[in-house]
Amino acid sequence: MPAVGNVLIVGGGTAGSALAILLARAGVTVDIAEIQSGTTALGSGITLQGNALRVLRDLGVWDRVAAAGFAFDSLGLRAPDGTLLAEMPGARTGGPGLPATLGINRPELAAVLADAVGEAGARTRFGVTAEALTDTGDQVEVRLSDGTTGTYDLVVGADGIRSAVRGLIGIDVAPSPTGMGIWRVHTRRPAGVERTDLVYGGPCFIAGYCPTGPDTMYAYLVEKARPREAVGDKVAHMRALAEGYGGAWDEIREDITDPDRINYTWFESLLVDRPWNRGRVVLVGDAAHACPPTIAQGAAQCLEDAAVLAELLLAADRLDRSLFDAFMDRRHERAAAVVEASVRLARWQMEPAPDADMPGLMNRITALVTERP
Repeated sequence: MPAVGNVLIVGGGTAGSALAILLARAGVTVDIAEIQSGTTALGSGITLQGNALRVLRDLGVWDRVAAAGFAFDSLGLRAPDGTLLAEMPGARTGGPGLPATLGINRPELAAVLADAVGEAGARTRFGVTAEALTDTGDQVEVRLSDGTTGTYDLVVGADGIRSAVRGLIGIDVAPSPTGMGIWRVHTRRPAGVERTDLVYGGPCFIAGYCPTGPDTMYAYLVEKARPREAVGDKVAHMRALAEGYGGAWDEIREDITDPDRINYTWFESLLVDRPWNRGRVVLVGDAAHACPPTIAQGAAQCLEDAAVLAELLLAADRLDRSLFDAFMDRRHERAAAVVEASVRLARWQMEPAPDADMPGLMNRITALVTERP
């Protein structure tokens, strides 16, 4: 018998959905409380490395994700004028049977996971979140924001970087800005764009793009963070930044016309010290660790949390300190290394250091995430 019979997952994003699929498929009763009114995803597109694709394959959704996204196996580095400087093979961190990287529109990934949640037998309640949690020692009594209550063997906080559950269990950790802000636009994919190409330099710290489907992509520009309330005319600002780049950016810039297709966010980081649980309430995903997308590992680490926690819960016959210790032994150091490396890369770009070894740092993280957690 699994260590738990029923579980409440607060948050129906990547980590919460993956965990729900794995547990419900094994016969655990799973409820998801999702504060949004429906299956939604902020932003434009997402880049998934091989170790993320490995978990999606284990979830049984890889074929659907592959059909909805765009896979590629190399990375290009370009000068601001569009000149190709280098082409490098992508690391197949998910193993030889998977591509190095896949780009996908966030709403399409969310839809694939939501369908799989329902197929596994988990129940999602939209428009609600956890309002109060009382751990009685052998169960958790829950009051949701709509006034309904329930009792669960385990509550999982998968409710993101500004997690409400984190506060409810007394973990006082808040996101830290890195000093960078990123502009993303969902747009048409120019002919010839079949992978991510990056530019380090020009008017921005980073300029890049990632194909997400047969005719779609998202492009992004990273600059010094500006106050969110001072963003102003999103189209004008992003087009002005894009003026500093040539090649595919000439077409991308012409397509930056709709403010609803533009997303602006800060790069932020967060890391909760071990343990990530307080009694029978545990944090996963961005609620426990979050990193700027400088090495595109945020979603991958969320998926790995779900895979490891599900494996431990389904293999044990009781929920005790040893299970949470095992979860931390397999997840904390690995997630911390990814967060710290992502932040360090951002700092090196903002404040170049003579001893900065970006390739070395990225190679170490690649080796780390190639191994199963």
